[in-house]
Amino acid sequence: MDLGEGLRKAIARLQHATIIDTKTIREFNKELQKSLLGADVEVELVLNFTKSIEDKALKSRPPAGLAPRDYITNMVYEGLVELMGRSYEPKLKRQRILLMGLYGSGKTTTAAKLAKFYQDRGLSAALICCDVARPAAYEQLETLAKQANVMFFGKKGEKDASKIVKEGLEKFKDKQVVICDTSGRNALDSELINELKRVADVFKADERIMVINADIGQVAGRQAMQFHNAVGMTGVIVTKMDGSGKGGGALSATNAAKSSVMFIGTGEKLSNIEPYNSEKFIGSLLGVPDIAGLVSNVQIAIKEAQLKPEEVEAEELNFETFYAQLRAMGKMGPLKNIFGMMGASDLPKDVVEQGEEKLNKYKAIIGSMTKEERSNERILHNPTRIKRIAKGSGVTEKDVHQLISDFNKMRRMFDTLKNDRSFRKRFANMA
Repeated sequence: MDLGEGLRKAIARLQHATIIDTKTIREFNKELQKSLLGADVEVELVLNFTKSIEDKALKSRPPAGLAPRDYITNMVYEGLVELMGRSYEPKLKRQRILLMGLYGSGKTTTAAKLAKFYQDRGLSAALICCDVARPAAYEQLETLAKQANVMFFGKKGEKDASKIVKEGLEKFKDKQVVICDTSGRNALDSELINELKRVADVFKADERIMVINADIGQVAGRQAMQFHNAVGMTGVIVTKMDGSGKGGGALSATNAAKSSVMFIGTGEKLSNIEPYNSEKFIGSLLGVPDIAGLVSNVQIAIKEAQLKPEEVEAEELNFETFYAQLRAMGKMGPLKNIFGMMGASDLPKDVVEQGEEKLNKYKAIIGSMTKEERSNERILHNPTRIKRIAKGSGVTEKDVHQLISDFNKMRRMFDTLKNDRSFRKRFANMA
């Protein structure tokens, strides 16, 4: 059970409790403790957190009109926000960013993600490869730079990282955001410290950021303190937050070590990085819908899918426009993340997997249709066409019929919502 699932179950029990008394609060706290400890949050932090919840819940009264269970739920939300650290607002201005970290932290990929993040927001970005220790680091960052459509500089075979930095800065003096990817090690040793200090002296970074893998949990706090004491840090980026059960441990530990989390990595794609927003993060754990995040992801997906305006705001739903929307959905990441933003984090795993499989199958089927078939569903009611499409997409004829049936249901819903002015107005206000 991940942290979010455990917290949601604990709160659901509280919501169903008929009486909120000392026994109820203590049982609720036990569930909170189990969830937080399971996510590798440090024991002392967990005990202090749950004790504060118990003290406030038993010694204070909810405001008039607010149910005790809702009052306590809000208390948990605010306490978790405090435990995991405050939000970060990126500075969209000219800057130099030095990335540090040990092997396996995801530092090189993060460098490219960060460059893309700033470039997508109107700042010219460039990457300097100063990882002179790891084989193939140069090739990896060069490839990622091309994918992110940002400038790249490195010197293959050069072992003096400070020389590379000096030349890179000269080459990129017209760029607004310059990011330097440094060497890593299995541990922070004197050799790495000295190399980082030499690079930092030449690079003169505005931000010195350590990259940490969420999988290491509460060890993140110790690593952050070691790097800060050795070379100084302005913040932390936590990677692999999407697939780690120890993400809460990493965030709380870095916060306890007084290291601000600046960004979190939320997936493998270069667009899967976001400024750390504690309210949004805790909201996702507790199952609160993130409409703003969903709208933002949709807009990014539309841009990456290179969709035309008429495909996005279609007046008519046909297979052509539906196919364009499926492509955009594919750019938004796993269905699990999309459902999470809608506040439906606890859908059964098999339901989500079946949904992913069905959407992929639908894309393959529509991809095998002719342009005429995509724009006119009626001509598909022809056994010869069905057989050809099934063969071309590697599915059964039954699958093609199922798509047509599902599509017609969606089209009826689309037409209803299109004509419902009050619904459109409400959705526009949410967005």
